[in-house]
Amino acid sequence: MSDVAALEARLVAGDRRALARILTLVEDGDPDVQRDIVARLHPKAGRARLVGITGSPGVGKSSVTSALVTGLRARGRRVAVLAVDPSSPLTGGALLGDRIRMQAHHGDDGVFVRSMAARGHLGGLAAAVPAAALVLDAAGFDDVVLETVGVGQSEVDVAAMADTTIVVLAPGLGDSVQAAKAGILEVADVLVVNKSDQPGAGRLESELRGMLELGHVTGIAVTDGWTPLLLRTVAVRAEGIDELLEAIELHGRAIAASGASGREHARARRWIVELAAGRLRDVLNGPDGPLRRRLEDLAGAVVDRTIDPMTAAERLTDRLS
Repeated sequence: MSDVAALEARLVAGDRRALARILTLVEDGDPDVQRDIVARLHPKAGRARLVGITGSPGVGKSSVTSALVTGLRARGRRVAVLAVDPSSPLTGGALLGDRIRMQAHHGDDGVFVRSMAARGHLGGLAAAVPAAALVLDAAGFDDVVLETVGVGQSEVDVAAMADTTIVVLAPGLGDSVQAAKAGILEVADVLVVNKSDQPGAGRLESELRGMLELGHVTGIAVTDGWTPLLLRTVAVRAEGIDELLEAIELHGRAIAASGASGREHARARRWIVELAAGRLRDVLNGPDGPLRRRLEDLAGAVVDRTIDPMTAAERLTDRLS
């Protein structure tokens, strides 16, 4: 039995050490090992609910996540959290937020928290997150919460992965509503005004409600016939968390009624495209081969000014279509 096969058997049996080891193998990025893990665990997944939590830095995403985990546990659900942290551009290391943020859940066998380094991935999610979410799904968790790095306007990848996407905002941050212009609000299934006990919360809620009424918040949810809900919370006191949990349930029922397979299909398509693009990049940058030689010939032609780079790219890919 291979090492991955042995880890798989232990994972299914509920071994936390095996789970941590498999996640490490996924994050380390060895393509062959990743492929083996995904191939083995994919048939065992598909049951967990994926909840994405995103928003600009400082809005209290971690507090919302922690309170949400507490609420889910009170309902008897097993919860895993993937917290994607900022990583150093020099070392790739990350501030491992699970050691800071989730102390309230330490020792709870029904909660598993894992931090992953973003490693420069601009969409707010680490490149290995889809595979890690698959592992947690196969491990039998009812909910997998994806908390993103908090890079603001480019933090939209979470919507492509999550069943329900929560966008957290807070009063007193000048860029909160401005982010709507760049797309961060457009991914919301549920909008949460956190820290709603602070000055300016009412104004922020009014601005967001106006955007909803005018149709300015129009993301993936609208294509499912869903209008984003707007809630207020004070996560550090668990205020509004029951309403947030109900909103997640309500959205899940709405998506199921409209046909959840559409989202699953889009999620699978996106993952395939990203994996295929990565494999193509590896081939083009790898050892000698037909496609690599073709790339070198085209690069020479661009240098000689006999063709332009856009034409070269078209010629490189025309055999793939």
